[in-house]
Amino acid sequence: MKKKYNYNYAIVFYDIGEKRVQKVFKICKKYLSHFQYSVFRGEITPSKLISLKTELNKVINKEEDFICIIKTFNDNVFDEEVLGNKKSEGDELII
Repeated sequence: MKKKYNYNYAIVFYDIGEKRVQKVFKICKKYLSHFQYSVFRGEITPSKLISLKTELNKVINKEEDFICIIKTFNDNVFDEEVLGNKKSEGDELII
């Protein structure tokens, strides 16, 4: 069984269809700081992270859109979560 962690920092990046990109941008802006183009990052509570994912899942098309959430609670531990369809095959995130 996978251990659950209470993350307090997140990095979100996405590739979203043109019709939904502004909605996703506005949702991410509510919870995190805009970093660059389709990238957001910042401190976030576990409950707000759940709210962020819930709102994003209501807006995206999981067959066409890609959202990656990297969660951490210190400098040494990372977790990656993907919502929707990952565009490229075989490349894994290495940190």
